[in-house]
Order: sequence, then structure tokens, then C-alpha cells
Amino acid sequence: MKKADLLSTLFVGIDISSRNNVVALLDFESQKTLQSFAVGNNQPGAVELANRLADYLRSRKDLTKLVVALESTSFYGIHVANYLSACDVLAPFHTAVYCLNPKAIKNYKKSFIDLGKNDYVDAFVIADFARANRITTKPWRGSQFLALQRLTRHRLHLAKALTREKAYMLSNIFLKFSEFSLLDAEDQPFSNSFGATASSVLTDFLSMEEIIEMPTEDLISYICEKGHNRFPNPEKTASLLQQAGPQLLSTG
Repeated sequence: MKKADLLSTLFVGIDISSRNNVVALLDFESQKTLQSFAVGNNQPGAVELANRLADYLRSRKDLTKLVVALESTSFYGIHVANYLSACDVLAPFHTAVYCLNPKAIKNYKKSFIDLGKNDYVDAFVIADFARANRITTKPWRGSQFLALQRLTRHRLHLAKALTREKAYMLSNIFLKFSEFSLLDAEDQPFSNSFGATASSVLTDFLSMEEIIEMPTEDLISYICEKGHNRFPNPEKTASLLQQAGPQLLSTG
């Protein structure tokens, strides 16, 4: 941020908690907190905070920009960050909201001597961190961030759930048809063990012996029916299924 922008900016630090948000206001030249107060960490509290910031900025004609900084505190700070970055009351002041790494604030606080420890002190340190032009992250973009975060986490959740279910299914497959797990890749009758045809074979037949004893023509028809005639060579698939049994039974 350029020096001219620093001189015309109000820096706001917010110490987030589950119940209250403690706020400290600084400009570039102030040595002490200009204002400090607490509001509820809820919708009325966010509205009150925005209005109080707007009122202060209107009283200071030399301040035309607003920088709001708060620590990333899981989900406790998401709502207030979203509200302040998008509310109409603060839009005229080119508002930029930043969610900061708590570790960076902790290390910055070590540069102060005998500062004490309470929520108002922490809010001051956060505001001063912004005033010192130490912010290197991009401004908060709530809707984009949350959409990407939830999509990514949901995809990870589905991937883990699918992996867990596949492992559970494979354990049951081994208990019923342990022979399949011993086949080499080139001897596998199905490219996908979880495909519709493979699943049907594993659920419709009680044992490997049933597959071996089934007439080849009937097994080919079965494979074509279950695979909706998508197998390029159903005869080879049927042959692999029936050859696997005797080979493995003899080696066992």
C-alpha cells in the first residue's frame, strides 16, 4: 500500500470469539487506539459494527479508505467477514477485509513490550499489523471462497467415503471369491471390479464352482445381458472366468 493510501486509511482490528467481537480503530499516525468497543458475534452485532465504522469515517474527512483485519478462527469469523466485505454502508470507503494467519499475529505481538493480554489488546495488535503494512494475503472474497471450500471438502468427503465402501466391498468379495484377488492383471475377466457385470457375477453366483460348471453358452449370454452387450469379446471374458477356477483350485 502506498504512503498516500496509508495516510487516508482507517485500520480496524477485530478479535473474534464465539460470543463477542472486540474492535480497535487506528489511523496511520495515532499512537493509541482511537476507539475500542465490543459487539455481538451475530447479525445485529455485525450491523452495529458497520454503522459505527461508517459514522466514524464520516466524521473524519481525511479518511477515505477502510481496512478491516481479523484472525482466521475457523467458522467464527466467516459471517462478520462476509458482511463487512459486502455491506452497502461501507462500500463508499473502498472496504477491504483480510483474514490473517493467527501465527503471524502471534509473532508480530512479540515485538511489543509489556503489552498485556486481553481482547482489546489483541484487537489493537491486529489493527497495528494492518497499519504496519504487513498484510500479504488477498482481500476476503466470501462467496467465492466458501463455494470453493465447501465443494473441495465435499469432494474429499465423497472420495473418502467411496474408498471406505470399496475396501469394505473388497473384503466381502475376498471372503466369497478369494480366487479373484490372486489373478494377474492380464487374467482378470473384468477391467473394473466394481462395474455392473462384475458386481452381478459376485452377487448372483454363490461360489466359483457354479461359474465353472455353468455351460459356456449360458455364461456368455449372462455376460452379454448384464453388460448390455458392451463387452467387445464376451467369449474371452467367459473363458477367463471359467479358466480361473480350475487353475487356482489346482494351485491351492
